[in-house]
Amino acid sequence: MIQILLPIHILAGVIAFICSALAVSSAKGKKLHVLSGRTYFWCMVANFLTAIPMSIITSNIFLFLIAIFSFYLAFSGMRFARNRKGLVTTMDWISVSLMILFGIGMWLIALLLFLDDDSYFIVLLVLGFLAITLGYGDFKSHKNKTATGKERIAKHLTNMMDGTIAVITAVLVVNAPFEPEWVWWVLPTALITPVIFWWNNKVL
Repeated sequence: MIQILLPIHILAGVIAFICSALAVSSAKGKKLHVLSGRTYFWCMVANFLTAIPMSIITSNIFLFLIAIFSFYLAFSGMRFARNRKGLVTTMDWISVSLMILFGIGMWLIALLLFLDDDSYFIVLLVLGFLAITLGYGDFKSHKNKTATGKERIAKHLTNMMDGTIAVITAVLVVNAPFEPEWVWWVLPTALITPVIFWWNNKVL
């Protein structure tokens, strides 16, 4: 099963990364941007659908949490792109609630790893913080119905770019050139997040 799922997972990740670069570099709203964004989303869906069974087969809790984390970002990013009126559906509420719950779950696992003297607790602390922060931000937008106009664009940008961080992180972790491996889990977030903040300020 792993031999079947892994090539699909890797191919989808590579295509998602390429499409992300095309979407960022192309004019917003134009055909190339829309097409690359949609392809990116469906590749992230493929990543999610292959990562979940692989994480269960290998008992890899990290892969399981990252799969859910990255899929939410792609899903919500696409929702903000399409939902110009800021209308909130039941699926939006369910997805954002699960995002916050999984962020709390990451922190609980991080605590267990810390008590076990496992340096991977740093990874889950960072990811848990991002999951809760992004989830709560989306929750407020849904509650106040403010995800319209420039804020909607900023939300779309933030979540899609954070999904891209997840893809880059996965590539670096698999091909980590040196130890400790947790550095490669955190490095893309540390480098790209300031760019997202700068871009958001520019949009808003």
